[in-house]
Amino acid sequence: MTHIKKKRVLVVEDEDHIAEGLKLNLELKGYTVRIAPDGIAALQDWKKWQPDLIVLDIMLPGIDGLSVLRNIRLEDKRLPILILSAKGDSEDKVEGFSHGVDDYLAKPFNLDEFLLRVERLLFRAPRYDGAGAQNDAARSPQDSIYIFGGNRIDFDTLTAQSHFGEIQLTEQEAKLLKLFIANRGKPISRRILLEIGWGYARGTESRTIDNFIVRFRKYFEKDPKTPVYFKSLRSVGYIFDHEKD
Repeated sequence: MTHIKKKRVLVVEDEDHIAEGLKLNLELKGYTVRIAPDGIAALQDWKKWQPDLIVLDIMLPGIDGLSVLRNIRLEDKRLPILILSAKGDSEDKVEGFSHGVDDYLAKPFNLDEFLLRVERLLFRAPRYDGAGAQNDAARSPQDSIYIFGGNRIDFDTLTAQSHFGEIQLTEQEAKLLKLFIANRGKPISRRILLEIGWGYARGTESRTIDNFIVRFRKYFEKDPKTPVYFKSLRSVGYIFDHEKD
């Protein structure tokens, strides 16, 4: 008899009664369920447990749900994510979809509708191995290449080519570069960079980001002292931008 692996659902919810209610009803549908009570636990469970779907609240202690979403989407574009939140205004939904959520359901919600949305997302999702791996052939090799100003970044091999030659990138450098590229032309605060890049809680101060920017300028700027691509914005953070190649 063929053993069918149960689908794993990670519920990210800080209200115990809601989390336990969702867990019970999802388990009755045959899913394996784990609860993460905050954003940091959510990111840890996503990495280690490798769920097939995430049910994500926005208002969480420590790191908010949108930061969790953006963090995951830097590495994985295909993992199904359903936002379940009391923030149900149109602008909240637009923001969620703009950051790559697959579905959005406002609280209070109909349980049967929620369960159907979960089933639909799992049914439509590609076969998923976790940690950003998919077993489908839809991804083009060019998706991992980014070119700007004579620089070329290959996110599959974690290498870059610049006027200095070949550069071997660390995973953290690649993650931050993806974040800048995804927000090209938009200012990003140090707080957001820390939350998404390292999972730091709000209010954490660090010069770590500045050190990474210094490295990026050395890698990709012809004159690191007069940056063209990675610019500082006083009292805000940084912005990455360039002309289209």
